[in-house]
Amino acid sequence: MPESELLSVHDHYRHFENYTYVYPVVSRRAGGVSLGINLNPNHACNWQCVYCQVPNLTRGMAPVLNVRQLESELNLALTMLIHTDFMQQHVGPEMRVLSDIAFSGDGEPTSCIALHQALEVVEALRHQYQLPPAVKTRLITNGSLMHRKQVLDNIAYLQGMYGEVWFKLDAGTRNDIQRINHVHVNPQQQLSRLRACAALCPTWVQTCVFAWHGLPPDVQFVEAYLNCLAQVRSEIEGVYVYGVARPSHQPEAPWISAVPKAWLADFAHQIRQLGITVHVSE
Repeated sequence: MPESELLSVHDHYRHFENYTYVYPVVSRRAGGVSLGINLNPNHACNWQCVYCQVPNLTRGMAPVLNVRQLESELNLALTMLIHTDFMQQHVGPEMRVLSDIAFSGDGEPTSCIALHQALEVVEALRHQYQLPPAVKTRLITNGSLMHRKQVLDNIAYLQGMYGEVWFKLDAGTRNDIQRINHVHVNPQQQLSRLRACAALCPTWVQTCVFAWHGLPPDVQFVEAYLNCLAQVRSEIEGVYVYGVARPSHQPEAPWISAVPKAWLADFAHQIRQLGITVHVSE
């Protein structure tokens, strides 16, 4: 990338240099530089969220993983971030810290059948670069495959490498989940998967909020969502609420806009009243 170009929270572009899997971004939620791992370079996901910023998104699963290439790219990227002036050249002063290595790409990372090998690569390089516990290994997931034993085994493995899961929950009714995530999922089914995940590894709920046709979510929407959170409040670490800082590349993009700051603050306050920790990114 050009020497003068700064990474931005408004752009999570995943094509970096000639890499296939690894890319650095400045993350609002992580609070610094997140070294992303994209296990879905085919732009395929089993969900199709209306706010998704992935262009040319298709429905599907992760392709075959080239483990050696992933290892090489991650090694080079860590060297660049830790042992060169990349941060000074491309990251604003307030964000010049490596916050995490995050499995977060163009689709659902747990759909990769070689996820365990990818975790092993990260674990080995964490040791090689002596990354401290503050640099988390994060898995950002829609949670849809948390009923599979192989996936849950990987979640348990993740816990042992300063791991953390960010688990998708955008709504509290079947109809709203269908409208937002384009999947037919019963909220209780999603909560069951969330519980299974949280029992094995520290887990945060991540929720994207936005206005739909110019209107923020109504009282009924908020009540149904809060009811879901209330059922798992003792099992999760907290909630990350975030807005639409980056534009959607889905057909519904013209209908989506940011909620007012006052609405977002009140929404977070209602979650805190449940005794849940909340972090907000506009």
